[in-house]
Amino acid sequence: MNSWILTLIVFSPLIGAAVLLFLPGKAARTAGFLATLPALLISAVVLIQYSIGVPIARFHVSVPWFKAGNVSLEGEPFFTVQYELAIDGFSLIMLVLSAVIASLAAAASDVRSGAKGFFVLLLILETGMLGVFAAGNLILFFLFLEATLVPMFFLIGKWGLREREKAAWYYLIYNGLGSAILLVVIVYLFANTGTVQIEALKDLAPDFPPSVQLGLLLALLVSFGIKLPIVPLHTWMLHVHVQAPPSVVMLHSGILLKIGAYGLIRFGMGIFPDAFSKIGTALMILGTVNLLYGAFLALIQYDFKRILAYSSVSHMGIVLIGIGAMNEAGVQGAIFQTVSHGFISALLFLIVGLMAARFQTTDIRELGGLSSRLPMLAGILLAAGMASLGLPGMSGFISELTAFIGIFRVNPELGAVAAVGLILTAAYVLRAVLAIAFGKEKGLGESLKDIRLSEAGPAAVLLALILAVGLFPNGLALPLQPAIETIMKGIGG
Repeated sequence: MNSWILTLIVFSPLIGAAVLLFLPGKAARTAGFLATLPALLISAVVLIQYSIGVPIARFHVSVPWFKAGNVSLEGEPFFTVQYELAIDGFSLIMLVLSAVIASLAAAASDVRSGAKGFFVLLLILETGMLGVFAAGNLILFFLFLEATLVPMFFLIGKWGLREREKAAWYYLIYNGLGSAILLVVIVYLFANTGTVQIEALKDLAPDFPPSVQLGLLLALLVSFGIKLPIVPLHTWMLHVHVQAPPSVVMLHSGILLKIGAYGLIRFGMGIFPDAFSKIGTALMILGTVNLLYGAFLALIQYDFKRILAYSSVSHMGIVLIGIGAMNEAGVQGAIFQTVSHGFISALLFLIVGLMAARFQTTDIRELGGLSSRLPMLAGILLAAGMASLGLPGMSGFISELTAFIGIFRVNPELGAVAAVGLILTAAYVLRAVLAIAFGKEKGLGESLKDIRLSEAGPAAVLLALILAVGLFPNGLALPLQPAIETIMKGIGG
């Protein structure tokens, strides 16, 4: 039974989507939310079992899928693909993160028309996200990754704001290009090794000539750099963050951007460790550019959505810095930042949705005096802002601290430059939060109601998780430790 648990986690949202098709439209929101819960509950149980010592290999599944191509010397088809789901501590944490944010995004979704179609697409999207982190070979990884593109395209294009169709096409074209580059890498590896199994490729890919390894790694850097995103491959993301429905951006910023970080660590660092060591400094420079560029542009924006979009660009720079440091502190910081920003960005875009529903604007010049009229919403905004700027005791602090320890160990000069981004982060976060919560009142209506219990629930869960990671980081570090040790052994660390 254990060997099929991952399959149940991955495909339970898809089963929920199929059931939802036969339910009346008025039940869509409740049914859509309930359909996200099996994956959340089962993945949480797996994490608990792993934390108390159950071998994670017990949950792996591998069965024949298809065979084709030339016959090898042993008389077996050279090209063999398994249906293979396999996880380690890193991918398990990402599975749980995806399931948590998917459930909270479903709970926070306020769709007034076409609710059934919206939640069906949301559940298909969740299946793709879960599959990406559970895939044991590159073919399945690619198929699940592609399964996220179509539902996201329609979720943006149909339920987004005024320029939603333009944003949807930006998303599809840029991410489609990234996927095409990734497919070229997968096909090359498959053609030259006869396998797409990730663990097997870690042994076979180092036999390639150094120039080939470097070329394949750079292709992966572009492919996953689009999804992360790395400046200057980031412009599409700004359109999505501004135009997509807030609950969809919770998933996009909280999970889909993190596939870029996951891919660089899992495949770039894992499969091509020798080539990766040659681009470590370049990655730290790119991360510093991301951090400073995103923070500076966030500082001069007035639309809260655009501030958060550039904030995501900036915070992903910390991920690149940690990866590029190529030491245990840096890699751990990068993974911590991936998880931490998933929770924080989801919370911030949850707040964006609540404000947009009440005020029909997210322009900080049109908002003000929130603390006097809607004190609970203002309090949650203040807490989310403090988490974003890295207040000690919250998850943002421990992730930034660990990543910067990594860069200061190998390049303190570059680390000092990158640290300016942390000052800019505090500046743009405080500017926006103070303007909205304590700025001059802009004539808010008397009839506006503070955050409701149904809205406070998802916010409270996200805040609790942010505090849990910040106050008890070992709860995240211990499950990750074996995966990080494996990564470090691969790169000679």
